[in-house]
Amino acid sequence: MKKHLSAKTKWLMVIAVLLAGLVTITAAVNRGRPGESLVQTALTPFRSAASALVRKIERCYDYVFRYESLLAENEELKRQIIAMEEGVRSADALQRENERLHQLLGLSEENEDYIRTSAYIISWVDSNWKSAFTIGKGTNSGIQKDMVAVTEYNQVVGLVTEVGPNWATVTTVLDSSLDISATIASTGYNGVVEGALATGSQGLLRMNYLPTDSVLRNNDQVLTTGSTVYPRGLIIGYITDADFDQTGVAKYALLKPAADLDNLEQVFIITEYQNQ
Repeated sequence: MKKHLSAKTKWLMVIAVLLAGLVTITAAVNRGRPGESLVQTALTPFRSAASALVRKIERCYDYVFRYESLLAENEELKRQIIAMEEGVRSADALQRENERLHQLLGLSEENEDYIRTSAYIISWVDSNWKSAFTIGKGTNSGIQKDMVAVTEYNQVVGLVTEVGPNWATVTTVLDSSLDISATIASTGYNGVVEGALATGSQGLLRMNYLPTDSVLRNNDQVLTTGSTVYPRGLIIGYITDADFDQTGVAKYALLKPAADLDNLEQVFIITEYQNQ
């Protein structure tokens, strides 16, 4: 490693060398002459000062060398840490994808009539009146309009509403434009689920047209009943509240979506299915 000395340090070294030379020359000239002891006595403080100065310069030199070595070592450690962090992020991403694919494999074994295509989300369109995102696959991968998007856990995410050769727009269940025929798993009550963006209940779904005498419990699971668009038995959400609609004749329930839309990275498009 190249060693760099400050201007001050260089001058100190020059002065030390000059002092040491002066002391040596003076001692040689006066060696053996009368009064040598007096000369030695007079020069001793200068020799001591010169030696102390040389030691100080050596310490400064060693300090500069060690400091530069530590700086280089610190930079190398920083590079290693950055590389390790990138490796951890890559490993986490691969693990998440592996878990999704394992879950998807398990679902495929349980629902052999489902054929799915995985796709990653590349952008979101989210506002007070619309909830949608774009995926990086389209007709080239067999994806068509009105195909259902789900998570690896068979939770409804939304519906493909636009599609191109290598992209597709998925409108999520939160969007009020979607209507899904649904049933409450524990009781069998049927209704229609829609996004609640237009009702002011952002982040929730609304299940309408429930019977007046229906008994609704929090955390009851709501599933798709099956149609030409939505396969039967997909998980839509869970009941969080209920009340009568404006007519006072029918009830409605508010649902928390089963899919964690805030942390969604990847979806699975059901390209083929058969309702039984």
